Amino acid sequence: MGAYPEWRMIRVEALQGSFALWSLFASAFVSATLAPGGSEAVLAYLVHQARHEPLILLGTATLGNTLGAVTTWLLGWLAAGRYPAQHPAADPRRQKAVAAVRRHGVYLLLLSWLPVVGDGFCFAAGWLRLPFWRSLLAMALGKALRYAAIVYAFL
Repeated sequence: MGAYPEWRMIRVEALQGSFALWSLFASAFVSATLAPGGSEAVLAYLVHQARHEPLILLGTATLGNTLGAVTTWLLGWLAAGRYPAQHPAADPRRQKAVAAVRRHGVYLLLLSWLPVVGDGFCFAAGWLRLPFWRSLLAMALGKALRYAAIVYAFL
């Protein structure tokens, strides 16, 4: 018997596996809020390592990123109570995001995965009080398709 009993090695490997999944989840969550993140790189690295099932990685990244987008949507919804949607936004970029969401509705949230503008779409959708469940479905679908493309590319 070596310096470490076999059962301890198994626990360490399990911990490393769950740490990787939690790291992916956290990275995906932060990437979907107004803070920058690099969940695509984390996902690509983990897929390339091949220590986890690709579907588990896809689900973890999609769940984290979708929950982050829902958080941004909820922040928009809360902001609408203080700053009603009838009052135009002062920032021209926000005006463009709000105009795009008004024009295309929930379907625009299929593009919520886009860097920079995607967060604005989610916030504007909440601010305009678009239906929550339809918004959630559109955000999740768009994000899942984006992550599926990354998983496929790095298999």
